[in-house]
Amino acid sequence: MNNFEFYNPTKVIFGKGTEEEVGKEIQDRGFKKVLIHFGGTYLYENGTLDRVHKSLSDCGIGYVDLGGVVPNPRLGLVKEGIQLCRKEGIDFILAIGGGSPIDSAKGIAYGLANDFDVEDLLMGRVTTNRIAPLGCISTIAATGSETSNSMVITIEEGMLKRSYNHDCARPLFAIMNPELTYTLPPYQTASGATDIMMHTMERYFTNTEHVELIDRMAEGLLVSVREAALLAMKEPDNYNARADLMWAGSLSHNGLTGTGRVSDFASHKIEHEMGGMFDVAHGAGLCAIWGSWARYVYKVNPARFAQFAVNVFDVPMDFHDLEGTALKGIEAWEDWCRRLGMPTSMTELGIQPTEGQIEEMAEKCVATGGGHVGFFKTLYKDDVINIYHMAE
Repeated sequence: MNNFEFYNPTKVIFGKGTEEEVGKEIQDRGFKKVLIHFGGTYLYENGTLDRVHKSLSDCGIGYVDLGGVVPNPRLGLVKEGIQLCRKEGIDFILAIGGGSPIDSAKGIAYGLANDFDVEDLLMGRVTTNRIAPLGCISTIAATGSETSNSMVITIEEGMLKRSYNHDCARPLFAIMNPELTYTLPPYQTASGATDIMMHTMERYFTNTEHVELIDRMAEGLLVSVREAALLAMKEPDNYNARADLMWAGSLSHNGLTGTGRVSDFASHKIEHEMGGMFDVAHGAGLCAIWGSWARYVYKVNPARFAQFAVNVFDVPMDFHDLEGTALKGIEAWEDWCRRLGMPTSMTELGIQPTEGQIEEMAEKCVATGGGHVGFFKTLYKDDVINIYHMAE
């Protein structure tokens, strides 16, 4: 096990009706005026926004709404939000939704606290440890952005999907009511569940030795999501299934399952370029890529893939054919994705990139890592091109 630091100061307020506590949480911290940041119309339709408005008003807190967040949130709206906050004297940012509104809110918070262009932060031209205070109310179990240190924003010019990670971006609080996920469309529920799985799998597939403790924790989380996702798809109002998914989303991406090891995250970087170019749902894009990545790299450490197969998907261990067990585990993952209605190839995802587009995605992908990505197996441009072709 490697040396590590684990830091997660976000206060989690979990359970039924907890969104009504948001006013008190902000009041207790002394803030006076809030930017409420969200996307879509469902918060109006299900009454969540009205309950949040009432909670804030009851505590004497002013607010301004800024909707318009879309999946793969855009830098343009981040910049609009920064200008609005400065004009309105905002001192706290509240995101409501999933990873897209939360990440967009983090972008606004970075811009509000610093004097650089957020694009420079995303492109690695500047760094910072300063951010305006923010909190969130989760309505989707997926990215774990509510307790993570990460932010992913799409820069419209060139449709570049870029990230910035710093512990200062962990929200002060995360309010999580599983009931708010009941009305999610099935595709969004499934895409979120696969994103949760992938956040742990990106950390699980490591060559670091003697990490058995976190392995067992990761496997327990993966098995729980595997089961809860299928149940939530069958019974959308099953509170326990929704609760398992929502809490797993945070635990999967708050850094815990990556402690003591070197994580990979090549699949995420490969998907980011695909998501930037074709604007696909992140979890679905990961499903379309992961099986191909796995088949490309599994021979580096077939024992780890076999362990995944046996402990997460109940594949019988064949000690005489470790590679065969590993491949059956990859197949079991893909079978689970299909049961959720998720794609396992780019064709099933509904995209068919040209050779030129594949080369462009691969070039952009490895550029984010200085010419290569991944740690389980180091991948260069030609490797990424091969994986994209395997995923066709």
